[in-house]
Amino acid sequence: MSSLMLQNPTVLLHRGTNRCSSPPSDQNPCAGGDCRTIRFHHRMRNLSIRSELAADTNNGMPKQSQNLSFPLLVNGCTGNMGKEVVKAAMNIGLRVVPVSFSSREGPDRVVQVDGVDIKIHGPSERDDVLASLVQQHQGLVVVDFTLPTAVNENAELYCKVGVPFVMGTTGGDRERLFRTVHEADAYAVISPQMGKPLVALLAGFEYMAREFPGCLQGFIPQVMESHQTSKKDASGTAKAFIKYLQLLGVKIDEEQINQVRDPMMQMEAVGVPKEYLSAHAFHMYNLTSPDQTVSLEIQHNVCGRSMYAEGSIDAAIFLAKKVQSKADKKLYNMIDVLREGNMR
Repeated sequence: MSSLMLQNPTVLLHRGTNRCSSPPSDQNPCAGGDCRTIRFHHRMRNLSIRSELAADTNNGMPKQSQNLSFPLLVNGCTGNMGKEVVKAAMNIGLRVVPVSFSSREGPDRVVQVDGVDIKIHGPSERDDVLASLVQQHQGLVVVDFTLPTAVNENAELYCKVGVPFVMGTTGGDRERLFRTVHEADAYAVISPQMGKPLVALLAGFEYMAREFPGCLQGFIPQVMESHQTSKKDASGTAKAFIKYLQLLGVKIDEEQINQVRDPMMQMEAVGVPKEYLSAHAFHMYNLTSPDQTVSLEIQHNVCGRSMYAEGSIDAAIFLAKKVQSKADKKLYNMIDVLREGNMR
């Protein structure tokens, strides 16, 4: 039993040697015993989906970029996630507009991402600068990885100037966010999770909740999530899982999410590799039957940020195509992106 139990007795952790390594060779850990535990392990280490692009190039540019003609602005280039999205965009030849915004007022400054100078404007300039960029760059799409406190204000700005956007930032008032987009009739992809494998996993639980409501009635939940210390809000992915668990009959709310942000506890109790303390997303959901005879454990661990950046770029490509085709539907999520196919 983990020491994490001392902090929150509702959390059950099983520490592995390295949760970002390949799955164990034994596919049935309960074989030969009376254990009836079902474990789903989704383990990833720096998931990258670039091999296909690297294998097929034309004049030194990835094949994918030949069909891309829209400019991309990444709002949040002062943060690690924003920088990762810029790198992913440039890797496939997208045109990155070298402008971003900051929530802090002050002199304009420049940050460098992969050799590209990106000018950072303060909030007092934001409206005018973005409106001007929309006029200058036809087909502009914005990817937002800023702060939870900026979600609603940023979305209102994007809708005001008429720029399609991918909202990768979690937190904020989500009901207000969706209402803003609906009322503006704006094009947007909004999702608490941009990692495509995890979106597929969530879609599976959405199906399960829809087709088998109440099938986990009475099960006792324990939820843990661990992220880098810079993440201030609770995991959007964990919140989405809780919504589906509620539909399945589990009594649980967001207050029961145990957020682990202490680096020492992350290494010792959760099993996060030291080199990924600054960039990881580990989740565990344990459900136990009322008579304690059945345990369901769902675990998904991510090291690094590349998976989210790749998914965000796919969402931007998807959205640009919807805008170009003048699609009737305008508000999408990452499940829509996966259903469309043709991803990298």
